[in-house]
This record gives sequence, structure tokens and C-alpha cells, in this order.
Amino acid sequence: MPRSTRKPAATPPAEKFRRSRRDRAAETAQDYVEAIADLSAALGEARVVDLARRLGVTHVTVNRTLARLKKIGFVNTLPYRAIFLTDAGRTLAAECKLRHETVTAFLRSLGVPEKVAELDAEGIEHHVSPETLVAFEKKLKRR
Repeated sequence: MPRSTRKPAATPPAEKFRRSRRDRAAETAQDYVEAIADLSAALGEARVVDLARRLGVTHVTVNRTLARLKKIGFVNTLPYRAIFLTDAGRTLAAECKLRHETVTAFLRSLGVPEKVAELDAEGIEHHVSPETLVAFEKKLKRR
């Protein structure tokens, strides 16, 4: 039987990889604004060195990410000064904090130990849909 000369169908263009990178960038933005808000509340300001320590990354990584966050309107920075969230950054940080607390509380309600629930929530919170969050809140009797 002769072989087909047709080429196999190409996989979709790099869209799946672009989406994955976009999702990771959104997770990073969420982690940064939440950390900046927490540091500002706890210390009165968020500095690059504190953010690097908190997130377990280098100051170079923090500076590169802050440049991206500034470009998309979540932070304002000045050389050798604290990092400030914009209104959009504060809104995103509040949404992230609520999402994290909801996921953590839901996991705890299932009997997951507190430390494990906190660690798991950090990953889950970025991927849970609004519909699932509402279901979690209903189960927690928050709505």
C-alpha cells in the first residue's frame, strides 16, 4: 500500500503556548500586586529588596517585573524609592486576596490542614473560575 504524500495536520499555531505564557504572566502580576499590598500594609512601604525576599526571586527579576507592571498600569515606581500600587493595582490586589482567602477557607472546610491549604491555595487561586468561587462561597455560607 503506497504511503500518503500528505503532510500530517499541523498543530494549531503557537496559540496554546502564547496562552500559557499569558496565564503565567497574569499569575505573576497577581502575586506581585498582592505582595506589594501586604508589604505596604505591614511595613508602610514595599521595596524591591523586600519584594525579592518575599517572592524568593532576585532583585533583577523584581525590577524587570515591576517595569512590566508599570507599563500595564498596576504600579508606580521611582528610582531608589518604594513601590506604589495604582488604583488598578489596589483593585487587583484586593480581588487576589479575597480569592486566596476563599480558596483557603474552602480547603480548610474540607479538612485540609492549614499549612497545606495555604500552599495549595496559592496555586489554585490563579486558576479557579468566578463560577467556582461563587460555589465555594455558597458552601462556606458567605453569599
